[in-house]
Amino acid sequence: MEDTAIVALYWQRDEGAITASEEKYGSTCRKLSYNILQSLQDAEECVNDTWHRAWDTMPPQKPHSLGAYLCRIARNLSIDRWRARRSKKRGEGLEELVLELEECVSSVPSAEEEWEAQAAAEIIDRWLDTLQERDRTAFLLRYWYGQPVGELARQLGGSPNRMSQRLHRLREGLRKTLEREGVKL
Repeated sequence: MEDTAIVALYWQRDEGAITASEEKYGSTCRKLSYNILQSLQDAEECVNDTWHRAWDTMPPQKPHSLGAYLCRIARNLSIDRWRARRSKKRGEGLEELVLELEECVSSVPSAEEEWEAQAAAEIIDRWLDTLQERDRTAFLLRYWYGQPVGELARQLGGSPNRMSQRLHRLREGLRKTLEREGVKL
């Protein structure tokens, strides 16, 4: 089923929207959530919560890319669950990703820095546009979808060590770009 038809089902308050979302995007959302949480049970709960959140937000939202919209919801719910779990004990999965990126992107902007965060997001978008498709794919799969380095290396070709080196170079390039644009790190 096409995304526009699924969104229309949400707007019509037809529960078939949830079934269609699960069929089309369930495995993607589940994998994204698992990569962050490292728990099948928690990932499954986040995906179920994703359908509930999509139901609650459409309308008024009418996303142009349903897949991106649902993945963003799943990712945010997974991060929230990871943070809650981490407050009780050290987490896995996302912690490694955060540690890798913290050298070039601050963790969470304060309310006063929110406008700076928007500017940084625009700079990162432009930086991503300058990358070759393979590097952009590697960066997004690792730092948006939380894909493990070994799996990323198998998918894109090469060894995990080479992929780690490539990701390090990409993070370094991002850090330099942000510094050149005046973003405080």
